[in-house]
Amino acid sequence: MKVQRACYIVFCILIACGCLGCDQHPDHTVVHDDHDPAMEQAAAPSNRIAIPPAVRQNLGITFVQVEARRVAQTLRVPGRFEYLPTAKREYRTMLPGRVELHVNQYEQVQAGTLLYRIDSPAWRQLQQQLTDADASIDRFQTRLESFGPLRQAHQNHERQLQRIIDVRRERITQLETVAEVGGGRIAELSEAQGALAIAESDLAEVLEKEAELEADEAEARSELIAARANRDFLLDSAATLVGEPVSALISEIDAEPGAHPRWRTISTIAVHAAEAGVVESLGLTNGSWANEEVAVLTVVRPDQLRFRAVGLQSDLGRLTEGLPARIVAPAPTRAVGSIDLADAMPGTLAIGLQGDPNERTVDLFVTPDALAPWARAGISAQLEIVTDATAAPVLAIPNAAVQRDGLTPVFFRRDPADPSSAIRIEADLGIDDGRWTVVHSGLRLGDEVVLDGAFQLMLASASNGQQQGGHFHSDGTFHSGEHE
Repeated sequence: MKVQRACYIVFCILIACGCLGCDQHPDHTVVHDDHDPAMEQAAAPSNRIAIPPAVRQNLGITFVQVEARRVAQTLRVPGRFEYLPTAKREYRTMLPGRVELHVNQYEQVQAGTLLYRIDSPAWRQLQQQLTDADASIDRFQTRLESFGPLRQAHQNHERQLQRIIDVRRERITQLETVAEVGGGRIAELSEAQGALAIAESDLAEVLEKEAELEADEAEARSELIAARANRDFLLDSAATLVGEPVSALISEIDAEPGAHPRWRTISTIAVHAAEAGVVESLGLTNGSWANEEVAVLTVVRPDQLRFRAVGLQSDLGRLTEGLPARIVAPAPTRAVGSIDLADAMPGTLAIGLQGDPNERTVDLFVTPDALAPWARAGISAQLEIVTDATAAPVLAIPNAAVQRDGLTPVFFRRDPADPSSAIRIEADLGIDDGRWTVVHSGLRLGDEVVLDGAFQLMLASASNGQQQGGHFHSDGTFHSGEHE
């Protein structure tokens, strides 16, 4: 009763406003005085309402086409957009130092954009270690180069001693031959044998030194390899810190007093964006001192989104991995400035690995094939899943297009013959999926029904179950009947 009374009051107000609008025209006043009550009673009630363009604009009336949909096989689940796990990239301090920011929050950045600089004493310590590593390599390299001349000198000494030994052995042989025939002196033979022993001892020392020289050379070569490996590790660490390849760090740069590798000329560490995105948050104030592994800023890629919906575990029997799904706007409207009803994003359904035993729910995920402009992280919407694509589609209209006049559901069909008029139809409805309702009669595929503004038309045409036609004035006021 309260709803009917409210509708009656609104209708009376609109009629009064319409009458005032009509009374402003002298021609209307004269014709009204000539009305014949008998002719009015004989006239059949009309279910048409004139809605010229000015009225449609003032009342915000929009239309939507009748669609063939699988309403009974459609499951709707509320949810929201969220970033993919790979959408965010966090930039932290690699070394302790003073941080100078070069970007602001919500600033668009491209790959390679300078984000911030770190002035770190630890970086200069790494540069010192690299300098020491270079010095060690040079030292071991020089030492290795000296082994060649040393080996050559030892070999010459060895050959000289070998010749001396050969000569003395020959002398001893001669003395022994003379002694056998009874000639010569024993003292001379003994002296020759002593000299041979000394020469052989000197040769043994030379051979021992050559063995030590080979060992020293092998040790120096190993130390050189270790020094080079240590330098490579330090360069890899430096490349990771500055975000440049090793080849760029070791490239020679002309500087006073001579050419130097690039790593030696870097005074502060510059951090650049690895990929395009938007600076989501800043973790430090400009110029502040930060310890190691402190979050400086976060860059997010707004286009890396997925839709997370919360479904009921009781619907798992209808859901399977890989079903086609659509993400639709949260409100069914076509009003100017709102998200259009038809603006949907298709995708493929993925069911979460686990559910909530307390809430009896399960997460459903869809990554859109293409993002609509209104898609943002945290924006709520609905997930539309057709569980059986083989079912026959039926005619349906949005629930928002159906209004109730008392207990009677009605909708307004746009007259195909006259787009500036709407036909009030008592709805013969079937099931609905929460947004779309099956219509059994009164419509055909391609027809248009009023979506936004249907409530105003219902109030204007409400007459306790009796269909009443009329027209709107350009100011939005309603007048029953036709212009006279």
